[in-house]
Amino acid sequence: MPLDAKALTKALSSAASDFPDSTVVIHQELCRRQIGAFDAAQATEDVLVCCTQEATLFREISEQRDANVSFLNIRESGGWSANAALATPKIAALIAAAALPEPEPVPGVSYRSEGRLLIIGEPAASLKWAEQMAGQLDVAVLLTPPTHAQAASASASAELPIERRYPVFSGKVQTIEGYLGAFDVVWHQANPIDLETCTRCNACIHACPEQAIDFTYQIDLDRCNSHRVCVKVCEVGAIDFARAPDAARRSERFDLILDLSPQPHLQMHQPPQGYFAPGVDSFGLANAVRELSHMVGEFEKPKYFVYKEKICAHSRSGIEGCTQCIDVCSTRAISHDGDHVKVEPHLCMGCGACASVCPSGAMTFAYPRVADIGAHIKTMLQAYGKAGGKDACMLFHNASDGRDLIARLARRGKGLPARVIPLETHHVAALGLDLMLGSIAFGASQVVVLSAGSEAPEYRDSLRRQMDFAEEILQGMGYGGQHFALIDAHDVGAFERAIWQLEPAQTARAATFNLSNEKRATLDFCFNHLAKNAPQARAEIALPAGAPYGAIAVNKDRCTLCMSCVGACPENALLDSKEFPQLRFVERNCVQCGLCANTCPEDAITLTPRLLLGREAKQERVLNEAEIFACVRCQKPFATRQMIDNMLGKLGTHSMFTSAAALHRLKMCADCRVLDMMANVDHGSILEQVDDRR
Repeated sequence: MPLDAKALTKALSSAASDFPDSTVVIHQELCRRQIGAFDAAQATEDVLVCCTQEATLFREISEQRDANVSFLNIRESGGWSANAALATPKIAALIAAAALPEPEPVPGVSYRSEGRLLIIGEPAASLKWAEQMAGQLDVAVLLTPPTHAQAASASASAELPIERRYPVFSGKVQTIEGYLGAFDVVWHQANPIDLETCTRCNACIHACPEQAIDFTYQIDLDRCNSHRVCVKVCEVGAIDFARAPDAARRSERFDLILDLSPQPHLQMHQPPQGYFAPGVDSFGLANAVRELSHMVGEFEKPKYFVYKEKICAHSRSGIEGCTQCIDVCSTRAISHDGDHVKVEPHLCMGCGACASVCPSGAMTFAYPRVADIGAHIKTMLQAYGKAGGKDACMLFHNASDGRDLIARLARRGKGLPARVIPLETHHVAALGLDLMLGSIAFGASQVVVLSAGSEAPEYRDSLRRQMDFAEEILQGMGYGGQHFALIDAHDVGAFERAIWQLEPAQTARAATFNLSNEKRATLDFCFNHLAKNAPQARAEIALPAGAPYGAIAVNKDRCTLCMSCVGACPENALLDSKEFPQLRFVERNCVQCGLCANTCPEDAITLTPRLLLGREAKQERVLNEAEIFACVRCQKPFATRQMIDNMLGKLGTHSMFTSAAALHRLKMCADCRVLDMMANVDHGSILEQVDDRR
């Protein structure tokens, strides 16, 4: 690597206070020959090694001294690149971020597995693997009807073991629900022979004239001609061609599932932990068997999310509003739960997509938190700028195929451009408007997300939508160029072309605030900073449909100020008044969930996605108001004139209000209405009308 020791030392000492001049040392052969330098350094202080090749060796040495050592890979990130000579600012940024403290721990989610494994599939393969794994796990087998190709080949040689060492069922899977340690499997026994009752005496096999029964003790219904000889010879009543539906339904609980079906029964991008469905992939099958053998005991993972149901805009009084988190979740961990949503933490795999699309911030990502990611972004960009770097591009990638693709680009291609700063995240789907615009506010020219293939299609779609919203905001403020890009590349060539063709976009002066875990609060800081430094002063920016900011328009001719929309709004964007019949609106609080429009009985509300900047966004404004109507008897205000006029118009032709006195009574408050009815004996009643009809 063409590292400039003097330049890098100067850059680090000016950019990061954690690295004084004396600790910045560059070695040429630290891999092995200069290992003594590492041993000497760790004897007196904590050490950061900017290469990961010999991490295992360095950890062994540090364990002997009980020292603290951490690692950072600058080779593939910047040192191996066509721009390597210009990468000093980027390397300084990476090292500065590596000195940040570890994020605070988050609560955990526990699993308990006793090794109860269910193998699902056609007889030949299922029984073969059951025999292999019966000594390691508590195995059960669910034999499913084989396909025609399977029936003609492998299943012909399938045979149940002579000893009944593990349960064997048969049937068609109806549902599989749950997770590691708690899978509930429901199946329907379609075959006439109940394997749990069968004694495997072989009488049915010998008696069947069509040889439709083999040693899996299942009847091939395509070959069976319904002689029912097998039923007659079965002494234990295990064969029933007219089994009742309830008797044919079975349900059991298991800890682990190995699904050998050609098509998995759980069709989702990321199945729950403990469920393996390798399909026809032999390598995947071997890997699944290896992992299953280690999945016995107690396990724990982080609880990746925090949910605040109070501000959730999912539903009110049974009327649906926002469903974005449910729609984007690839593990089906989020479901409807009355006026809110419910998250099953055991199913959540920590993608964070629910937090990125949540308009209100009710769902937040906790591993790591937005504030922690924001601290890394801010530290990197500050160090990059102080070291003389310009037009920084933040490249977010995951720790699996994203990291590997960056490494392959450095080894086989041109590497990363000097201005591209990679930042590894737990999952790229967690990048929402707050982190994207926060990066621009901290001085980045661009934000790029690398999708190397492991991300679900819905995650890529949600990232594109968030980028579209963010780009509209920046373009509306006058910032030129392309600020956001999703690189969907699975090979080095496609990735290299995409990353090297990006042109720097217009940047803002770097902000000094920190990102908060409160999404809307963070975005307020970003909007204010970006608007203050914007090339063009704009008070309003139009946004695409579905954006989390906007106004509402009220049709005053239809609106009766019933205030049902106020009761439905979970964000306090719609307010009433204690003094006057008024409908008020605070645009900054509106998340465009649509609950107000869906609740309004008069269909008087429409949504207008936009971003309003400045003080007006946080100020109350009156959307509709009405003349107060006073009781004609006591003069107490009790309704609006429009409400009384509507009521008189609708009830004027009703048989109960044909008299002038009855209509006049509608103009009274509730108390006076009762008094007037008691004082006048000629008031109408339902009973009198019934008597008249008789």
